[in-house]
Amino acid sequence: MRKRWALLTAGLAATALGAASPAAAAPGAGAPGPDRLNWSSCGDPATPALQCAMLAVPLDHARPHGAKIKIKLDRLPATAPTAKRQGPILLNPGGPGDSGLWMPAYIAGQMPADVAAAYDWIGFDPRGTNGSEPHVVCDPHYFDAERPDYQYEHGTAKAWLEKAAKYAADCAANWSSVLPHMTTEDNARDMDAIRRALGVQKINFYGGSWGTSLGSTYGQLFPSHVRRMVLDSIVGPAISWYDHNILQDKEHERRFHAFAAWTAKADSVYHLGGDAKEVIKKYYAMEDALRAHPVPAAPATGNIGPAEFEDTFYGGGYNFLRWPRMATVLSAYFTKHDTKPLNIAYNRYAAPGPDDGAFPNYNAAQCTESTWPRDWEFWKKDQAKVNAVAPFYTYNNMWYNAACMFWPSPAGKGRLKITGKGLPPVLLFQATEDAATPYPGGVAMHKALPGSKLVVQNGGSFHEILFHGNACLDDTFAAYLRDGTLPSGKGFIAKTCTPEPDPEPSYIEPTANAKTLRTGVPVTGPEAVHGRL
Repeated sequence: MRKRWALLTAGLAATALGAASPAAAAPGAGAPGPDRLNWSSCGDPATPALQCAMLAVPLDHARPHGAKIKIKLDRLPATAPTAKRQGPILLNPGGPGDSGLWMPAYIAGQMPADVAAAYDWIGFDPRGTNGSEPHVVCDPHYFDAERPDYQYEHGTAKAWLEKAAKYAADCAANWSSVLPHMTTEDNARDMDAIRRALGVQKINFYGGSWGTSLGSTYGQLFPSHVRRMVLDSIVGPAISWYDHNILQDKEHERRFHAFAAWTAKADSVYHLGGDAKEVIKKYYAMEDALRAHPVPAAPATGNIGPAEFEDTFYGGGYNFLRWPRMATVLSAYFTKHDTKPLNIAYNRYAAPGPDDGAFPNYNAAQCTESTWPRDWEFWKKDQAKVNAVAPFYTYNNMWYNAACMFWPSPAGKGRLKITGKGLPPVLLFQATEDAATPYPGGVAMHKALPGSKLVVQNGGSFHEILFHGNACLDDTFAAYLRDGTLPSGKGFIAKTCTPEPDPEPSYIEPTANAKTLRTGVPVTGPEAVHGRL
């Protein structure tokens, strides 16, 4: 049954945030007021100090006294002496729309003790998602298996067009008043509402993936309220979302070939052939086999067909630590006629959650922030050109974004132009082989932000390159948060770091079957991937 949400208009009772440093505190920051936050324990046994709150913000920031929605936040409070505290740092993992509530405990735990103690680490759920209210759901079964084949030459174009159009219509039917207000700029204005509720003049920020678009947008709108800002794995500031997807397609193709070459070198482990072309041939042969004979997806419902198979594998372009499990899936199938590793990998990486997760926010941001072609004939011809050079991901990505052909909210004036005027130096991190936010985005953002410092991981491929144990990267981040120290290099690239080594090949025996959400709670640990971007 479809539900319409009665928008919340009540204000919040409040208590002030723990004391910030004089540089971060606003005049009268300790005074009570209607915009303060009422923090209480999150009840998290793993992190007892973690506190949660809800914040009412305007649905439409142009009408501050109109209907209200609520943003869910959590914080890990600073523990340093008052004089050494550096104020709040807001955290966002990307998406668009992914939950940031896991980030305070996780990122603070990666920091040197003095840096962890100096900040109030703030996570939040973007408007309309997860624990924020309303939680926008358009079609809770949109990602259910078995989905139509992504390769539309198998006769599935009509099914996908109908599916995408219905999804957009379902969103419009229930959320027409909310969807136009779920853009990156809306979320950036929510961040400033959080700042005001925290009672500080300036905030710090870390964002990865789409979070780099969110952070740079906030910096453009509110430069005087930025103290320090870190952007990790960067979306170019001016590129259209449609064109950004084409860049992704080509980079994912390169990463797929890198996986195939790595697997071929480990032929003694996986027995898939000693040449990358042989491995790639077997990948597509397995997809063809699943096209003819899908396998049950238990404990997830439905079957694993070609679409689910592709979704299980594309995450390897985000995080190469998934490669051993991916190679095991192929090896088990071709050497043992065994689909258990496929089933485990699908449930771990690609099975859907109980609703469509962050997908409404993803569409609401992307479909309205830049103009998308609305003509299927254009898509078909244009995407066929891309698929000719990048068949691994192109049609998967195309159908994931197809709702933009039918999206009910018209495209706005385009993405906010980023100039960096008035901003302090911003620290940028970018890997050269990142498939989700390709390297040109980091270059373009560095050019757009005067005074920014660009740290490049040459040959690196992680999407969101911090917090993987690379001291060159992580120590640079920590030094900046500790006292504002920036890399001293004078060239276009201020610092270059080496990549992590490829994983050791190993056949992963099917001993676990941990399910994860398709667009929701990420896999934890080293194999984690956060966000579609």
